[in-house]
Amino acid sequence: MQGVGFRPFVYRMALKHELNGWVQNTNENVRIRVTGQPEKISGFLISLESEAPPAALIEKIVTEVIQEEEFTKFQILQSHDISEEITEISPDIAVCDDCLEDLNRQGNRLDYAFVNCTNCGPRFTIIRDLPYDRAKTTMQVFPMCGECQKEYENINDRRFHAQPTACKQCGPWYELFVKGKNVSDEIGEIISLVSRSIQNGRILLMKGLGGMHLACDAFNETAVENLRNIKMREGKPFAMMFRDMEALKKHASADFTEEQSLQSWRRPIVLLEMKRNEEQWLARTVNSGLNLIGAMLPYLPFHHLLFQQLKTSAIVLTSANFSNEPILIDNEGALSHFSDHVDALVLHNRDIYNRADDSVVRIMGGKERVFRRSRGYVPTPVRTALNTEGILAFGAELTNCICIGKGQKAFLSQHIGDLQGIETIRFYEQTIAQFLRLFRVKPALLAVDMHPGYQSTITGRNFGTVPIVAVQHHHAHIASCMAEHQLDEMVIGVAFDGTGYGDDGNIWGSEFLVCDLMNYRRITHFEYLPMPGGDMAAEEPWRMAVSLLYKVYGKDFTDLNLSFFRDIESEKIEILTRMIDRHINCPLTSGAGRLFDAVASMLGLCQIATFQAEGPMRLESLAQKNCPGSYPVEMNDTICFNATVRGIVDDLIRCIDITIIASKFHNTIISVIFEAANAIRKKEGINKVVLSGGVFQNKYLLEGAITLLEKNNFEVYTHAAVPANDGGIALGQLAVASKRRKNKCV
Repeated sequence: MQGVGFRPFVYRMALKHELNGWVQNTNENVRIRVTGQPEKISGFLISLESEAPPAALIEKIVTEVIQEEEFTKFQILQSHDISEEITEISPDIAVCDDCLEDLNRQGNRLDYAFVNCTNCGPRFTIIRDLPYDRAKTTMQVFPMCGECQKEYENINDRRFHAQPTACKQCGPWYELFVKGKNVSDEIGEIISLVSRSIQNGRILLMKGLGGMHLACDAFNETAVENLRNIKMREGKPFAMMFRDMEALKKHASADFTEEQSLQSWRRPIVLLEMKRNEEQWLARTVNSGLNLIGAMLPYLPFHHLLFQQLKTSAIVLTSANFSNEPILIDNEGALSHFSDHVDALVLHNRDIYNRADDSVVRIMGGKERVFRRSRGYVPTPVRTALNTEGILAFGAELTNCICIGKGQKAFLSQHIGDLQGIETIRFYEQTIAQFLRLFRVKPALLAVDMHPGYQSTITGRNFGTVPIVAVQHHHAHIASCMAEHQLDEMVIGVAFDGTGYGDDGNIWGSEFLVCDLMNYRRITHFEYLPMPGGDMAAEEPWRMAVSLLYKVYGKDFTDLNLSFFRDIESEKIEILTRMIDRHINCPLTSGAGRLFDAVASMLGLCQIATFQAEGPMRLESLAQKNCPGSYPVEMNDTICFNATVRGIVDDLIRCIDITIIASKFHNTIISVIFEAANAIRKKEGINKVVLSGGVFQNKYLLEGAITLLEKNNFEVYTHAAVPANDGGIALGQLAVASKRRKNKCV
């Protein structure tokens, strides 16, 4: 992997083992030639793996004995392109401890907010092309000063061949703008002004590694509300950056695995269970009343400098964009869009070439599960057992990522977002072009979603004259997880999400499939429900509650006098029932997400969703692991929840605590997963179960399903490095396309 200090590391190991020769970066791999005593060469080979830099990822080491050459020393040769193959590019790496120490040392990096070395700093976000050398990054415009050049050329220096290396004399710098006017370019003054502004409840925009962020004091209710108004983001929880682990642990629980993720060089946002800290409360609206918070630790030198002066121990740090737009990356755009909305802008003059949001993970079942794959994770490829060469997969409509194939590697893009705004679509098209160029891929086969109206599908079909494969959405979900685990056989696939275009023209989303990478059979699913108002039903969960109750109780459902009816006008309910009766704008759905929406509404948790999956998230937040019991379900050709609904309604009428109801509902779904999978196993003789789809981001559901299935001797496969949500769809599309091409079905 390029950009992790691997060549300097090889150089040092060669000197350590008294070997002569050379190391060279090519666009295909790292090549090393050494000569010396056999036992020393053996020790050298062992050290390449055992002592490699933390961010280095060695796929394999191939050795060959060749005709001896005479070398008088060991050296690093200039990078060289030898084919259309590529060497992997490192993701961006959080600032290391050694560089943090440099911030406090006298010299040209004292308080320098761009300090980095071979072990840390920007990588993917600044690279324009391969091989990874300074001239092909956005650091090209900053010629190294004499001092930095000496370090760069000194094998014993930590910055030996560190491409982004710079200092106060020769590198990029920050500038502070107020109302569009530059007021300071002195870092000490900037940090002082920014820290005071945040402490006084102000909103700031700060340019980071992969884009711009908006920031405010996480304890200031008014500031957080003002930030929501600026973002036009009514309810979606905000991510927070804490000064350090000590500060974080006052407000969130973090076990060993969660701490590992928080402190890793990737520095993602980690979803953690919130504590109630009576001494100092976070602003109530930061996480919108959920029992989770999205927490991260500082990863830039600037963050560390800021927290040295900030009195508050946590700030909101959220992407600087408006609804349906990608995170901003250019200074002019930031100044024109936000100068009138924020109190100050902190910008720098190092260009961001590849935008990248903060990644989001959650620890479930003892493993890190990636929910949003971006900074720190991209562009590390997924290693498959397939020939992916030349395949371009266009992904889904929501939570989009694209995927391109190179050899047996699948390169998933950074998180792009929902393809619903002009700027996001432009970012989408730019990402496709950049990935194809960066990884030297000439598309020979395209893969799209089967839905004809998706923007991703339209883009794919308009791409050119290259052959195209349409992949059913839920088959792609299962294939994505299979590709991640290098599975290529028949499995039981359980795909739970909110929506996906089905073979019968209905909306699918609770599919039990028997499938391989080539084809699938739909064995069973949740019973169809009308979605009154179509997509509006996903935004207003009460619509799904009305649909579900009307199905179970008929017109008498309004006599139940459930408390959630008080939140909805009776006239609206009557209109919905007439729409259902007359089949007006009521597409049928089997989506598990819509069932969770309906139950969340019935429990009074969410009638109008202020962010995607709000109802299911609030429902999950109530579920208690130590709460036994479940509701009855009718499992025939399809899975009918009429008896479940009656049980929930009875419990509501009896004023049973809604935490118990939520727990029993989750237990019911877990039981359904097992019973359906078990019935398929008995009939088909398949023992491997693959779980995929956004609903499996529900920790209670995923862990419960894994536990019950494994207890009954199923082999269970779930997502970890690839999102279970639609961010992983492109990988599944690519896997299906590869298999169909191999079988000459394209």
